[in-house]
Amino acid sequence: MTANMTGFAYLIASVCFILALRGLSNPESSRRGNMLGIIGMVIAIGTTLLDQSVMSYSLILVAILIGGSIGTVVALKIEMTSLPELVAAFHSLVGLAAVFVATAAFYNPEAYGIGTSGNISGASLIEMSIGAAIGAITFSGSIIAFAKLKGTMSGNPITFPGQHLLNALIALAIVAAVVVFATSESATAYWALVAMAFLIGFMLIIPIGGADMPVVVSMLNSYSGWAACGIGFTLSNPALIITGALVGSSGAILSYIMCKGMNRSIINVLLGGFGGDAPGGAAQTSSADKSVRTGAGDDAAFIMKNASKVIIVPGYGMAVSQAQHALREMCDKLKEEGVEVKYAIHPVAGRMPGHMNVLLAEANIPYDEVFELEEINHEFSTADVAFVIGANDVTNPIAKTDPSSAIAGMPILDVEKAGTVLFVKRSLSVGYAGCDNPLFYADNTMMLFGDAKAMTESIGQSL
Repeated sequence: MTANMTGFAYLIASVCFILALRGLSNPESSRRGNMLGIIGMVIAIGTTLLDQSVMSYSLILVAILIGGSIGTVVALKIEMTSLPELVAAFHSLVGLAAVFVATAAFYNPEAYGIGTSGNISGASLIEMSIGAAIGAITFSGSIIAFAKLKGTMSGNPITFPGQHLLNALIALAIVAAVVVFATSESATAYWALVAMAFLIGFMLIIPIGGADMPVVVSMLNSYSGWAACGIGFTLSNPALIITGALVGSSGAILSYIMCKGMNRSIINVLLGGFGGDAPGGAAQTSSADKSVRTGAGDDAAFIMKNASKVIIVPGYGMAVSQAQHALREMCDKLKEEGVEVKYAIHPVAGRMPGHMNVLLAEANIPYDEVFELEEINHEFSTADVAFVIGANDVTNPIAKTDPSSAIAGMPILDVEKAGTVLFVKRSLSVGYAGCDNPLFYADNTMMLFGDAKAMTESIGQSL
């Protein structure tokens, strides 16, 4: 392909990516957005393969077959509840790929048209060093996020005296290494830069508590985009530059929205400085001397059948038990009885952004019945029943009353204002943030202990 045709094809692919993001911003247009993203990627890959500088199609085909096979197996086997750690793992691969491309460009600059060994342009050196640094941070940070989400590493913040000072010194050393590398093209400076970037990636994520991992995953998504963007400049590839910038900026915006939803500082997320300062006094609260009101499926069915308005609050427990289909059937029966049913979604319900929306859409729950926190929070006071299925931290009122708790200041769904709160949960155990929920023991709360799917099916049968 000629340079003009290649540029035009990349432009079309980039437009598809932009339209894909636009489509994904709304549930009703998300399928179209997803298809546009696929079309854009097919165009970008096809254009790249038709480039005259491609030297070995056999190696590319082998790489595609290996990567595609692994991706297919993972996609078929992955559980919906494990998507957050899968996303973190994929981010780590994007970051590592950026490091590999930068390294290849450094040791074989002729293949990339950026000069010769020992005589690479200063701009290219800066681009590849920044791309490699961001990529290394993304890789190591994503590994820690994966381990915390998977449970192979404690979700508690790991802190020590002088941690922020050490991070600052490492960051300054990385900047110094970039300057030395850009001015001397030193291999020692390059590998020192990569090693320190790997290290600070670990250091930025270990002090962040497990409850804040959804924000971390979103921010690492942004990092992976900027890493790809930086490498796009090194390769002079406009599609990679635009795509990386789209991923980086949209990930940063999503992280900001999530930080706002959790009352966190976006600056602290960027610097890895939150999650470890809260004393967490509420997390140690004992429930041994408290009493709860419990009920069964037929009790809940009677209460909801005689209600005029029910608000459903789904959470991670619903995802674990895959109760969304049983929930939709239960709500269909309630609507047949003339009960108004709505769904309330917290920005960080589940373990990743949009987790609950995807599950509800999978069960064909109408989009016009699903509302975000800001849209529906004021309606709990007018609801006869709040049906909480597997959610915990996002309904915990200590976020408003206990400044020492791990979720202090986080906007929550005001379910306690409903006439009756039906709480489906396996036990009285604390949520992911480690905070006991006083809502369990409230006078207007009925605990429905058991598996979320089994309990919802039991209520449906009673209805």
